[in-house]
Amino acid sequence: MSARRKEGSAIFSGFRALGLYSNHLAHVVRFHKKHREFYLVAAVGKSFHTYNVKKLGIVAVSNALVEDITCLAADRMLVYAAHGKTVEAFAKNKEVVHTYPGHSADVHLLLPFGDHLISVDRDNAVIVWDVESEEEYLRISFDKVSFEVSAIMHPSTYLNKILLGSSQGGLQLWNIKSNKLLFTFSGWGSAVTVLQQTPAVDVVGVGLASGHVVIHNIKFDETLMKFQQDWGPVTALAFRTDGHPIMAAGSPVGHIGLWDLEEKKLVGQMRDAHSTAIAGLTFLLSEPLLITNGADNAIRVWIFDTAGGEGRLLRSRLGHGAPPTKILHHGQNGQQVLSAGQDGTLQSFSTIHEKFNKSLGHGSINKKKSKKKGLKYDAMKLPAITTFASECARQSDWDGIVACHRGFLIATTWNYQKGSMGAYKLEPKRFDRNRALNVYATAVDVSSCGNFVVVGLSSGHIDMYNIQSGIHRGYYGEEKAHDGPVRGVALDGLNQLTLSAGGDRLLKIWKFKSFKLLHTVGLEASPASILYHRDSGMLSIALDDFTLNIVDIETKRIVRKFLGHRSQINDMTFSPDGRWLISASMDCTVRTWDLPSGCLVDCFLLDAAAVSLTMSPTGNFLASSHVDDLGIYLWSNNTLCDLVSLRPLPADYEPAVVTLPGTCPVRDDDDDEELEEDMDTAEMSVYVSPEQLDQHLVTLSLLPDSRWKNLLNLDVIKNRNKPKEPPKVPKAAPFFIPTIPGLVPQFAPAEEPSEERSKVVNLGVLAQKSQFYLRLEDALISNNYSEPLRVLKELGPSAIDTELRSLAPDMGGDVAVMQSFLKLISSMLDSKRDFDLAQAYLALFLKLHLRLISQEPRLMQEATQVSARLEESWIGMQTLFNQSLCLLQYIKSALL
Repeated sequence: MSARRKEGSAIFSGFRALGLYSNHLAHVVRFHKKHREFYLVAAVGKSFHTYNVKKLGIVAVSNALVEDITCLAADRMLVYAAHGKTVEAFAKNKEVVHTYPGHSADVHLLLPFGDHLISVDRDNAVIVWDVESEEEYLRISFDKVSFEVSAIMHPSTYLNKILLGSSQGGLQLWNIKSNKLLFTFSGWGSAVTVLQQTPAVDVVGVGLASGHVVIHNIKFDETLMKFQQDWGPVTALAFRTDGHPIMAAGSPVGHIGLWDLEEKKLVGQMRDAHSTAIAGLTFLLSEPLLITNGADNAIRVWIFDTAGGEGRLLRSRLGHGAPPTKILHHGQNGQQVLSAGQDGTLQSFSTIHEKFNKSLGHGSINKKKSKKKGLKYDAMKLPAITTFASECARQSDWDGIVACHRGFLIATTWNYQKGSMGAYKLEPKRFDRNRALNVYATAVDVSSCGNFVVVGLSSGHIDMYNIQSGIHRGYYGEEKAHDGPVRGVALDGLNQLTLSAGGDRLLKIWKFKSFKLLHTVGLEASPASILYHRDSGMLSIALDDFTLNIVDIETKRIVRKFLGHRSQINDMTFSPDGRWLISASMDCTVRTWDLPSGCLVDCFLLDAAAVSLTMSPTGNFLASSHVDDLGIYLWSNNTLCDLVSLRPLPADYEPAVVTLPGTCPVRDDDDDEELEEDMDTAEMSVYVSPEQLDQHLVTLSLLPDSRWKNLLNLDVIKNRNKPKEPPKVPKAAPFFIPTIPGLVPQFAPAEEPSEERSKVVNLGVLAQKSQFYLRLEDALISNNYSEPLRVLKELGPSAIDTELRSLAPDMGGDVAVMQSFLKLISSMLDSKRDFDLAQAYLALFLKLHLRLISQEPRLMQEATQVSARLEESWIGMQTLFNQSLCLLQYIKSALL
């Protein structure tokens, strides 16, 4: 198996999940003494999130476990999470520091108890663990028939004692230090679901499956008061500790009952606090704040600051209560992802921070009546959104989002800035409000100017509306646009063309304003959906035979066909530059197709099929939503920050399974060793470009332009940079170690004192030859010019100018050395390497010594040979240029 197959995707890597906040497990509240702040811990699948209660901002995400978390608890130092038969302890809300494997069944109850941890599994075994040593301190087993543990708590001030509740209704008080049963409470004839300590010592609140809440004194075994709720079993209990004797009780239908413990009566109802069962209730210590969470993927904080006694919503974090059906990036900055869920809501999730999230609410036929009746009992609420289109060009002036609903004729408008449903409901008049026809909206697109919207119907009609006024502007086709249902509509960027695909296997191109049919393209199978990339003019069509067709709208021809998906194609998205098409299918694969080459360049497999895809307009993230998953997952584009070599994948390529961001793959040691070997192989197979691709191709040097480009204009540059006044000599010049001139500074070697040395002038210095000069002399004999070229490459422009000037006889040089320099240029032209340097060096040489070359026969002969080689090189290059230009012109003009 190749390293590429092991790694999964070469382009995309998991980044993080959006829109996940809570599941069916109760939250845990912790108090940080140093920060003087409350923190909330909520489980989300295989990991848990930590929020500060003050702003409900996420502060930590734990490392993922190998299975979903089944139970959550916390003390002052650690967070405990159970998954399967194992319990893990997390430090700093992130890292696993302790593991407690020992249960023979799944763990469903946890209770931190000082230096110990108590866990209960489905086989009715209670184990007390020593937290630090991870050893089993005590094990208590119960008979399921007589006492099945269903709730556990530690009564306040009761040293070493725990209270257990059972499904049979009884309670038992145990001393876990001496392993003794201290007392058995007979119960109330119903299963115990919740045990909660009240603010009073010796008194506990007991929630029962019958809906009763019992306030019981365990010291005297005396029931103090009893309440009954009509909403089913008690799922959670909480008591206010800020001076008000209020108890809150949660129910499976999402209502919360508020009871006054002094007057022993119901004082308030918080109906529809959640759309699912209340999972957890917590009153903050000495504060009028109630924290709730539920399986509807919501965390809410309620404040009790009104005289009526009921709480009002202070802040919340909520995602979709049912899996998203369609996601789409909104705006050009790529920071907002619009998401429509099966719960009927339209929401916006920020890729930057949760505080920028917003919910646009649930669609309704009549918003005023809906507010009066309440959403849960609203007969006018609209079904879930199936598809929508958005445009932000005029969103500050009017609505910019248009949505189609499942089985519903009317298309609704939404306003992103107001965060609510819009002003208009777009409905054609031809059906005369006859809902019995079973006609519904199937496709929608908004023009780039934000003024018009085109809606396709299942009857084959396509209508155009003005978004600002909601007025019907016309329809396409004489009677209807297609003989079958409309599967997709799209508008071009200049409001010139309207594209539509229908169940009649036809793609039609219409004139936008005049509604005139311009062209029809027949398709091999019925289309499932279409996607248009306005910048490139490419239209992608997903067909029911699991193939993808790419149509060039300019030439009105199918230019690419992609085969490979083995099931229904759910969604597709273009990269911002239009080069890639990314498609998701029910075969659980996500494939990336390269349009210019027509090849599959990337493919990876997921555990759950992707329902919808959207690529960020900036190209940095791919977002996906999946079957039976509430989250939106971001995948980072590796090509933006790393060099990724994309190669066509074979037809029989088997993709590797990639886990969703935030999940952890299970690997054993053998897999690790194989992966390391494959990574080594991958490193060895990385392509390294040679110094010269081919002998007949010209290769340029890698030197910066500043080293050779301005050699001809060096005298102009020196003139311009000439100082206007002479430099002033400092009074006390510091001592400097002499250096050798060059680009790389080198210290000059110390000269040994010599008695024979002249005190007037050093004649040896005047007669000294440079390194370049000496290398040229040697090359004249050896005919190897690599060494003088290496020396010349290391010099700067001024030094090169000086070296070439010193080759002339009147500057201490020689004609033979000048001939050697011309041979150096010839060797560079013959090798076709450093072509730019050869041109620059030869131009400067001719500028300095042209008169001398014309007077010396040897130099004239050598210069003629150089000229012939130079002309030959340029003719070869011109031929290659012409061939490339002809091929490019043919590709641009030919109809593929």
